[in-house]
Amino acid sequence: MYTFGMAGSEQAFDPLILLILAIFFDGYVGEMRGLMRFIKHPVALIGDLVDFLDRKLNRDKRGDMDRAIRGALTVVIVVTASGAVGVGIAWLTLNHTFGWVLELILLTLLLAGRSLYDHVKEVAKALEIGLEPGRQAVAQIVGRDPQQLDIHGVCRAAIESCAENLCDGVVAPVFWYVLFGFPGLIIYKSVNTMDSMIGHKNAKYRAFG
Repeated sequence: MYTFGMAGSEQAFDPLILLILAIFFDGYVGEMRGLMRFIKHPVALIGDLVDFLDRKLNRDKRGDMDRAIRGALTVVIVVTASGAVGVGIAWLTLNHTFGWVLELILLTLLLAGRSLYDHVKEVAKALEIGLEPGRQAVAQIVGRDPQQLDIHGVCRAAIESCAENLCDGVVAPVFWYVLFGFPGLIIYKSVNTMDSMIGHKNAKYRAFG
């Protein structure tokens, strides 16, 4: 695992062990809702930064070229800020006895396996009651109109959403963490968040996003 040239003590916690622990805790406790009462989710903080830059830089009166440059600047700012935080967290893990605790908490929060399982399970439980409850449940995890779906369509939509979000929420984060450590993971999450917020082919974001 690449550590960005940061020297660590011999007692530094192994990042791969942290990853295994995070996967276990994500499966057991999920989103840590109790903790979320006191702190904001890391992805929500990234989203706040993207939203702030969107409001400040993406003005309708600007031309397409100007908005494209401002959009590129937004990407640079968000990725740089996220990467800096990631490097800082990784440095703490490598150089402080209990720095790994913070990385473990953040790593667990940035994995979405349990959350994905819970949402798909809700669809299955709703379908046991009836088709309409199933449609309402699947509407929470898909973008399409569920009113035209029969029971097989609801199941198919839930499975497709599960497969897509398994990649975005579990496989890709693990991949980037294994490859580049916590900085790689948080940068991936920042890019993924920007894609969901400003990566749209519409009048507002065609140039900016």
